[in-house]
Amino acid sequence: MEFLNGMRPTHELTYDDVFMVPSRSAVTSRLDVDLTTPDRVGTTIPVVVANMTAVSGRRMAETVARRGGTAVLPQDIPLPEVRRTVERVKGSHPVYETPIVIERSAPVAQLLSVMGKRAHRAAVVVEAGRPVGVVTEGDCEDVDRFSSVAEVMQEPRVVLEDGVDLRVAFDELERTRAGLAPVVAGGLLRGIVTRTGLLRSAIYAPAVDRDGRLCIGAAVGINGDVPAKATELLGIGVDVLVVDTAHGHQEKMLDALPQVVAVRDEHADRTGVRVPVVAGNVVSRAGVHDLAAAGADIVKVGVGPGAMCTTRMMTGVGRPQFSAVVECAEAARESGIHVWADGGVKHPRDVALALAGGAASVMVGSWFAGTLESPGDLMRDAEGRAYKESFGMASARAVRQRTKDLSAFDRARSALFEEGISSGRMFLDPLRPGVEDVVDRIVSGVRSAFTYAGARTIGEFHTRSVVGVQGAAGFEEGRPRHTSW
Repeated sequence: MEFLNGMRPTHELTYDDVFMVPSRSAVTSRLDVDLTTPDRVGTTIPVVVANMTAVSGRRMAETVARRGGTAVLPQDIPLPEVRRTVERVKGSHPVYETPIVIERSAPVAQLLSVMGKRAHRAAVVVEAGRPVGVVTEGDCEDVDRFSSVAEVMQEPRVVLEDGVDLRVAFDELERTRAGLAPVVAGGLLRGIVTRTGLLRSAIYAPAVDRDGRLCIGAAVGINGDVPAKATELLGIGVDVLVVDTAHGHQEKMLDALPQVVAVRDEHADRTGVRVPVVAGNVVSRAGVHDLAAAGADIVKVGVGPGAMCTTRMMTGVGRPQFSAVVECAEAARESGIHVWADGGVKHPRDVALALAGGAASVMVGSWFAGTLESPGDLMRDAEGRAYKESFGMASARAVRQRTKDLSAFDRARSALFEEGISSGRMFLDPLRPGVEDVVDRIVSGVRSAFTYAGARTIGEFHTRSVVGVQGAAGFEEGRPRHTSW
């Protein structure tokens, strides 16, 4: 990346402070752009779901991996639950969507309680593993909640065989006007397809491991028996290990990280699978160099830009995110590693600018919290708007979970030093409520930015991007207006 007219600014920059200048380009189509990340994580789009309890869970991880990204499970999740989550994600089909499954005898109330867990908003009725019916939300309108599913289900308009060509499947859905179709193998339900899902499968390549299973990562902290937990996570089958703490440039991190790397190397020697180790967070050149020297393959960049983070207001510590990414990416190149930009993205433009600044991938947190696939319960405000709660990982809510095994005195003492928002409302976009809808917007914007820069790959984007500095009026000028002025 270079700054417009070679004028490197003397002050620190956020994403809002910068813009990208079009360059001469031979890239004529967004579909000519390859967004495979250069960090050897296996992702085919530069999107990572942040390791936040309100954001990253089984449905989120599975859905994002199917579209080429990956999710990192938080360090606070108990290992048995991590194991179940990884097994479910690895067992999910890389193309077919996971259906909501219900039995004939179940009450409609039970069905409606889980209907909002998937963006396709429908369920498949099964008997002995075979699909016998389909139920949509519309089928349940004005129906007694104690009625059985058998009373409202409809026979599937079309059932497809495993291995069906995507175009053939799409044409069948069009011909039968079906919203979705069960896919079976040997008569047993394997998954479902929708028209939008089939289109996405033709555009996105899933992030998969060497056995063709969907990828997922997990975080480990710097306290306790770090090598033991890292060993457990690798044994469970995670594809990325993230050594995570708010202040990544500290001695405890520099002690813990080499232990994790040693565990990873031993696992690689035994299995032939070398899992990338990510460490963070830092915002300085020195921080990147020290974590690289301690063995990190990827460094997470960002202190304080997240929507749920109060670190800067509480402590004055942090750094405007664009400047942090640019400097840390330069340091990473010097050390032969990569960086992830973690936090502060609110628009697709921010993801593109993070990549222009040198990031290999961009972590998204609260933006994804307001989607159907995030782990939180779907709630509604007084005006009927759907939302989910998000909270910071240093907030009272997160600290209570992290310190639940301590004594009452130690828990109370920890509560005196909490930071972060414990409850923020992330409203769902009624037109784009699923995480795939958000990913579509991000990828569309990023692909388009690549064509403006004349770049076909992330590596080319790093070198070809030209970035200028703007004031608040420049940023405001670029915002669309939904009403006249």
